Amino acid sequence: MGLFPALFSFFLVALVVSWGHETEGNMNLTMDDSGKGRIGVIVDESSRIGKEEMLAMQMAVEDFNSSRNQSFSLVIRDYKSDPNLAALAAKELISMQRVQVLIGPQTWEATSIVSEVGNEKQTPVLTLANEIPKWANERFKFLVQASPSQLNQMRAIAGIIGSWDWHLVNVIYEDRDFSTTEIFPHLVHALKDVGAEVSEFVGLSQFDSDSFTKELERLRRGSSRVFVVHLPFKLALRLFETANEMGMMGNGYVWITTDSFTSLAHSFNASIFSVLQGVVGVKRFYHEDKPPFHEFHLRFRRRFRLEHSDEDEHEPGIYAVQAYDAAMTAAMAMSEIQEKGNDLLEQIKLTDFQGLSGMIQFKDRKLAPADTFQIINIMGRTYRELGFWSDKSGFSRESRENSSSNSSMKDLSQVFWPGGSSETPRGWVVPTDANPLRIGVPTGSMFKQYVQVEEDPKGNNLTFKGLAIDLFKETIHSLHIPLSYEFYRFNGSYDDLVNEIYLKNFDAAVGDIAIISRRYDHADFTHPYSEEGLVMIVPTRKDKSNRSLLFTKPFTLTMWIAIAMINAYNGFVVWFIERSRYPCHDGSMFNHAGTMLCSSFTTLFSLHGNMLHSNLSRMTMVVWLFMALVITQIYTANLTSMLTIQRLEPTISNIETLQRANALVGYGKGSFVKRYLEEVLHFRPENIKNYSTPDNLSEALRNQEISAAFLEVPFVKIFLARFCREFMISGPTYKVGGFGFAFPRGSPLVTDINEALLKVSETGKFKALEDSMIGNETCEDDDAKEEGSRLCPNSFFILFVLSGGVSTIALTLFIFNAHSSSFHQNAIWRLMIAVMRHWGKHRRSPSRRVCDELQTTTASYNFVHNTNLRIQV
Repeated sequence: MGLFPALFSFFLVALVVSWGHETEGNMNLTMDDSGKGRIGVIVDESSRIGKEEMLAMQMAVEDFNSSRNQSFSLVIRDYKSDPNLAALAAKELISMQRVQVLIGPQTWEATSIVSEVGNEKQTPVLTLANEIPKWANERFKFLVQASPSQLNQMRAIAGIIGSWDWHLVNVIYEDRDFSTTEIFPHLVHALKDVGAEVSEFVGLSQFDSDSFTKELERLRRGSSRVFVVHLPFKLALRLFETANEMGMMGNGYVWITTDSFTSLAHSFNASIFSVLQGVVGVKRFYHEDKPPFHEFHLRFRRRFRLEHSDEDEHEPGIYAVQAYDAAMTAAMAMSEIQEKGNDLLEQIKLTDFQGLSGMIQFKDRKLAPADTFQIINIMGRTYRELGFWSDKSGFSRESRENSSSNSSMKDLSQVFWPGGSSETPRGWVVPTDANPLRIGVPTGSMFKQYVQVEEDPKGNNLTFKGLAIDLFKETIHSLHIPLSYEFYRFNGSYDDLVNEIYLKNFDAAVGDIAIISRRYDHADFTHPYSEEGLVMIVPTRKDKSNRSLLFTKPFTLTMWIAIAMINAYNGFVVWFIERSRYPCHDGSMFNHAGTMLCSSFTTLFSLHGNMLHSNLSRMTMVVWLFMALVITQIYTANLTSMLTIQRLEPTISNIETLQRANALVGYGKGSFVKRYLEEVLHFRPENIKNYSTPDNLSEALRNQEISAAFLEVPFVKIFLARFCREFMISGPTYKVGGFGFAFPRGSPLVTDINEALLKVSETGKFKALEDSMIGNETCEDDDAKEEGSRLCPNSFFILFVLSGGVSTIALTLFIFNAHSSSFHQNAIWRLMIAVMRHWGKHRRSPSRRVCDELQTTTASYNFVHNTNLRIQV
């Protein structure tokens, strides 16, 4: 039975060869029977790609014959997508039709067999396959890749995935497509660069229709909702139709297609578009705005409509353009060897012209890889052009070289996803049949306040508690999706716990797990939920440093300045009121200033009230003395309190002292600190000791078993809250660590967990948990107490306002009184002048005018005199 398919293929080939036809269009053969001037073509005539390629190559040969006065022709064979038929067709074209060069086929599977024939017959083969293995160039000396490599599109697809922060991707491909061995390593590497990875590679067979439903159902039960489809047109269309029937083309799903399918989007009819709603595709870009393409486009549409009336769309695509350039390359090389007699393969390798698809130049018998791709989005009855991706600049709205670009697709046009939604899908869901997450919890934590695993007396039930456990529960509660989980204890080291995630024994790990670089090889971490850093803890001793300025400590600097200012102001007011009674009243300005400053203090401390002559200055002095008495008493009490406090200082100020003394140091058991001390801080391994509990560590410090201990900052808070008077931080904080939750590499949960952690932190829940954790461990810190006891002006605000206000009122009244006295003296002089004028007029009767003036002056004098009496003190 195994021989039947082979015999059937043989007879089928024989029938095809016997019915083989030579397609020459309207060209007349003028060559002799030697077959020179014939180009062999192997295509799948039933496919849209084959139809476009045939017509494009016919047009290319016609155009070349017309411009160069040649009579080259095409000999076309249909291989029906069967590699065996392609091999037989190649032998028949070379041996019987005497063609000089072969073009095609489209797939690498068929190309590899045709290349064997070309090698044997020493006939160049211009393949239209997008990808050929690296080893093919060495093995097949007559193989020329006339279609540029599309490997760069894998970076474009990774860019799309990275733009929306998706981390898990399912890749669907044809199981017999051997080119995937070259393509997928590029995809995996590109995804890793954007923080994503492939969840599953799913190979589909065109011969097993049931596998489509089975595989899609299995993928639907998984967590990833992002699918990259790398399939030929017919298989991809069957996949999307099946997915549509299963409800997998709706909200929440993401479908991304590669160039092999997307480059045929111009040929899709309305029924195909209806199945592909929301699909995002990557297709190779070529310039359609140049005159040669415009002319080709018009002619192609007209002829394609006439020759293929069964097709709904008649636009040419990239496959037609590439086939046109390949046929033109073959014709140009054949023309050159007729004139110069060179070897045909060597002449093809020297090809250099501007084709419809771009520059046609071969290096190592390959065209330069495609570096620009168009991003499209299928919506409605057509597709929308979102923008472009290029290898040099990333995403951009336009294809111009100087157009603005960005590394994210979010800057392109609006994307409409499956289901018609413009809201970006999350890219993952909780699997429908998933078991609860297995969460590993370490049992060897040094500080049980962070994580503790307790076992009941019978050993049946485990209790998990601590800050890390409570925070994880709050975080899961803040997620917008339900997520079930179970805690499992782990007795190994923290590195082993993270490695268990890599081995898929745990789905995550929760606890006081430090985030360090080497652990990223096995897991991804959330953002740190604690402070990062490593510090040195040392015993304390009494501070014997100079305390000559201790008398200034009861008040802050601002308080001292305020006291000086209010004293100077009050002294000025008293001096200003009493200045007429000082012996130096008539001295210089410097004498006045000295008298004022002296009175500011002598009057304050002498308490000689009889030296003051004005009630205004006495009123100022009373309030001033009251304020001084209150401040003096409080200052004395505060200074006395500070003198009784024993100030502390660290016994060791830096790690250099430890290293010079070859001292022993300690750290918490199970942490990464030991390696850090050895590799970064350069402590000798024999000088490093580990301790499993805070009590053991503190006892070792007290007994001078070790000179210092190194702890992570989160642990230091708890340790010093309990032993704040015995130990203290010394030296710098080394930026390392920070606690986080661990998940598998590429886990889609990490992004949502990070968002939930931020919510917990912003709502104050994390601070409440942390305060509750260290609430029972607090002790009074004398240094903090001393700093908090220093007094500032706010404590005496009322006294300052009262003293300053009374002084200001006294000064104002004194100035007003002095002004009124001056006005009184002026009124007397005016009266005397008026009387003298009156007597100077020969003793005549006083005129009405003089009487009026005397009356006015007298009235003014009386008013001022009475007023002065009322305000005189």
